[in-house]
Amino acid sequence: MSIFPLAVLAIYGALLLLAPDKAFQALKNSGNILFNMLIPLILVFILLLASNLFLKPAHIKNFLGGKPRIKSFVLSSTAGIASMGPIYAWYPLLKDMRERGAGNFPVAVFLHSRAVKPFLLPVMISYFGWIYAVILSILTILSSLIIGYALHIFVKRETSLNSVLTVMPDESEQ
Repeated sequence: MSIFPLAVLAIYGALLLLAPDKAFQALKNSGNILFNMLIPLILVFILLLASNLFLKPAHIKNFLGGKPRIKSFVLSSTAGIASMGPIYAWYPLLKDMRERGAGNFPVAVFLHSRAVKPFLLPVMISYFGWIYAVILSILTILSSLIIGYALHIFVKRETSLNSVLTVMPDESEQ
């Protein structure tokens, strides 16, 4: 067990002794946060399981690897727009996709496209008007293309963990 969970338990224990009502409120708040995180995390882990079962590295490289293409842009931006929950819940899936052959371009497009949320469009339209909401959404999607392409050009990193490990020099060779 690491130090952080032990420290949190110690703080809750001390708070329980000093101010039991505040300790129970803090535990209730922590439970609510955990519950709110569980739904997106479960969804992501189900997607990870499905991707491990059905998507082979060759499929991922075909759709999301290599040079930026229209189909990887459309797929990544659509997935980013449709994704829900906190962004950090998606990091394990994106890491897994990169290790299996996805490039920097689709990952960046996915992350940037998350800013467009169709279910929030009516609220945005009611506050700012439909012209503003539509133009902002279109510009956000187009800027995800620009950011994804810039990352593809400037970040020359191997996306496969195996190729990274084979590039690293062996200690005996140094």
